[in-house]
Amino acid sequence: MRSAALFAAIPLALAAPSERASSAHLLGHRNGDVIAGKYIVKMKGRTDTETLEAYKGMVAGKVDYTYSSNNFFGFAASMTLEEVQTLQNMSDVEYIEPDAVVRAYTTQTDADWGLARLSSSSADGGGAYIYDDSAGEGVCAYILDTGIDIEHPDFEGRAIFASNQVDHDDTDGSGHGTHVAGILGSKTFGVAKKVTLYAVKVLDSDGEGTNSVVIAGMDFVVTDALRRDCPKGVVVNMSLGGNLSSAVNQAAANVVSAGHFMAVAAGNEATDASFCSPASEPSVCTVGATDKTDTFSYFSNYGPPVDILAPGSSIESTWPGGATHIVSGTSMASPHVAGLGAYFLGLGAASAENLCGYIASLAQIGAIGDVPSGTIDAIVQNGEY
Repeated sequence: MRSAALFAAIPLALAAPSERASSAHLLGHRNGDVIAGKYIVKMKGRTDTETLEAYKGMVAGKVDYTYSSNNFFGFAASMTLEEVQTLQNMSDVEYIEPDAVVRAYTTQTDADWGLARLSSSSADGGGAYIYDDSAGEGVCAYILDTGIDIEHPDFEGRAIFASNQVDHDDTDGSGHGTHVAGILGSKTFGVAKKVTLYAVKVLDSDGEGTNSVVIAGMDFVVTDALRRDCPKGVVVNMSLGGNLSSAVNQAAANVVSAGHFMAVAAGNEATDASFCSPASEPSVCTVGATDKTDTFSYFSNYGPPVDILAPGSSIESTWPGGATHIVSGTSMASPHVAGLGAYFLGLGAASAENLCGYIASLAQIGAIGDVPSGTIDAIVQNGEY
């Protein structure tokens, strides 16, 4: 009876072609981070609004998010196993994936160094950061994180709270997002000191979220960037991640295919980034971490997905309430690269689609110790030393 009602939700014109000979894949996750009863439904290719709404109508529970930007269409919802099985039999559905927990990549420590390494070939950076005064002006930078304290004086009024996918509190209750944004574009600690920063809150005050929320944040970026004044281009930073997820990877690829540069953290589990998302997505720029002695950070993920290395251990940056804080993690490495992306876009040095390769071409090769086998040994440079 329930099954018949579900099928009745599809318009008559779609009823016959919607059935399929074999079920769509129900993708799995590697450990217990799956959220019971929550699923992400990915449609095949571009899907018109009427069709997407019809498929959402097949679900009795709450539809949490709808995705409809560029080439990523689908929705996230609370679903029963019967509903999942019904949708698996529909020809417009590419796959269904259980929703799962996503976390910020951070490790607390108590030291300081960092920005100067980008314009120096020496391990500690020599204490000076040399850069072109254009400093990313005209570039928009989206920070998908715990939010940003946009009132922090070091952002000089260049930070905007663009979207909150988590709650109704447009602040940064964690500090993580403010710290990341400071590395990318604050006055004192930033790589690109004139970039405009846009907060997209996808993680809560504990630095946790879900894949469905993160995908909603990426979907928002693709749509929102179209209405912003970003004459030099758009960069996106994601200092977060979770277990391997086709949906998260495809949503990240959707942002890149829209013409934006995306830097992501490799992860802090000291494991192969091939098993993490979005770090394993080939089209993003995946960043591993190094420390002040030019040694590969003990916590950093590694392997073939890592495109570049950047400072990530004991990095000082902005913190809510006008403060500063010292934090470690690949979360800190990634905004160095996103900031460099904004810096080079501002200079017109490379297009967004070639930016990760361009950054890698300027990197210092062979300078980092204890790099795991199969991982690139190349630390970022801005070309100004």
